[in-house]
Amino acid sequence: MNMNAQELIETLEWRYATKVFNPDRRIPAEDWEALLESLHLSPSSLGLQMWKFLDVRDPAVRSRLREVSWGQPQVTDASHLVVFCARRDFKPEDVQRYLERIVEVRGVAMDSLDQYRARIFELVGSKSPEVLKAWLERQVYIALGFMMSCAADLRVDTCALEGMDPAAYDRILHLENSPYYTLCALALGYRNEEADKYARLAKVRFDRDEVIPAI
Repeated sequence: MNMNAQELIETLEWRYATKVFNPDRRIPAEDWEALLESLHLSPSSLGLQMWKFLDVRDPAVRSRLREVSWGQPQVTDASHLVVFCARRDFKPEDVQRYLERIVEVRGVAMDSLDQYRARIFELVGSKSPEVLKAWLERQVYIALGFMMSCAADLRVDTCALEGMDPAAYDRILHLENSPYYTLCALALGYRNEEADKYARLAKVRFDRDEVIPAI
């Protein structure tokens, strides 16, 4: 059944940045598969999907990541941990690979995509290296927000993590010589409501009319 408006607001009110997870409670396999698929289906500019998401399952690796994440317990205590990675660069081969995937999935002719190919290169070619880097990173944050929202729909708690040493993450996850680098991480699981004081605090937001003026 579709979620109604009131249920949506209740879900958003329920969600918060969980600081203390219950290490004994695991996300059911079916729900986890759905959350991974939410990453797979995340929107990106021009549909290019210039990202990678690492589903970190090895407890030993997660312990090492915790050491370079200011000791934050969410890294090891949450049921699951995903590391969000951005692309270091943008190459013509990336566009060609995506266009070939369009041909495969939609059954269209490659030459029908010529105008779309030109549009992509026009957009990307107009950006300086600094702007291009920021643009590629923003795509990853779209996916982060998308997964957090989907998790809340399933009543799975999350905590986005930027308090880390990204270079150390890259070393631990063997990303140093890859096309990708660590941008942030997301811990997912279930809150320990008794231990996490933030679970019971009211949300603090500025007046909505101030933040979202009608124009």
